[in-house]
Amino acid sequence: MDQRPTSRDVARLAGVSQSTVSFVYTGRDGISDATRERVLSAAATLNYRPNLAARAMRTRRTGRLAVVIPVGALSPFSLLRGATSAAEEAGYVVEVVSLPDDPVERTSRLAELIDGRQHEGFLSFTPLPAPPGSGDGAPVVLSVSEFDDMMHVTGELTDAQPIVEMMERLVGLGHRRFLHVTGPLDFPAAVARRDAYVATVERLGLESLGVIEGDWSGRVGLDAVGSLPDSALPLALIAPNDYVAAGAIRAATLRGWSVPGDMSVTGWDDIGMSALLVPSLTSVVQDRERLGDYSMRRLIAALRKETPPERPTDFHRVVWRESIGAPRAR
Repeated sequence: MDQRPTSRDVARLAGVSQSTVSFVYTGRDGISDATRERVLSAAATLNYRPNLAARAMRTRRTGRLAVVIPVGALSPFSLLRGATSAAEEAGYVVEVVSLPDDPVERTSRLAELIDGRQHEGFLSFTPLPAPPGSGDGAPVVLSVSEFDDMMHVTGELTDAQPIVEMMERLVGLGHRRFLHVTGPLDFPAAVARRDAYVATVERLGLESLGVIEGDWSGRVGLDAVGSLPDSALPLALIAPNDYVAAGAIRAATLRGWSVPGDMSVTGWDDIGMSALLVPSLTSVVQDRERLGDYSMRRLIAALRKETPPERPTDFHRVVWRESIGAPRAR
């Protein structure tokens, strides 16, 4: 059986001392970025993982980080993948911790976790109560607040610029008449996209057939397009997600309308089936895994008193497909 690689093996491959390897994994000052990268690269090559129990005994650091999620929320799997990968690369183990929905109970539970000193740091994508006073060696708590307590997007992912980008492309193709179906307006992201739609209509002097508030289901798109008069054509429909867009495309097909041609349609989220629709759906990718990676790297930088990573600017990307095109002359 192959022996588990040791810090001595990593040091030999990286061309550094064994203590330098230890300093990299415990976040000690005085290690250059180039040396740190060399050590981490050697560790990855050897599939080395530090012995967290031994580290805790030597340094009083547990090597454990926590990602905090409210009890009532849906698990943000893509965020967790990104956060976990970044933590493992830096030599940490990640645990998911749930906090109660009740604010008083949540504050008490957070204080209990911090006082237990079982985790070096806490990363939360939802708002957290102010942590207790930080004494010597207290865990670092980073709340990036990308979501509210029910995992409604509130932070970076509310950026509605892709709505503007898609509408400008549609105008360039010849569209002047638009319709927007929103998601529920208790979602900050739905409000941001509605506002971007209204502002773009006003800025470009477009004709809007209205803003229809709905939920996230395909039925909303089906009903919205099914209720339009024939005189509404040609138009471009800006849907809040791919399910609503798929419902809109089905309604257009049942009415004998062509997509694109009579109606162009855009979605959001780029779910798996969107590329397989006929026509394939223009949609927006949200790179939540990258957001998780970036947020965890911020926490680790704070733990190690390093310069925080530069914030990526491309958490969103429009995927252009067949559902948009030049409007048919009528």
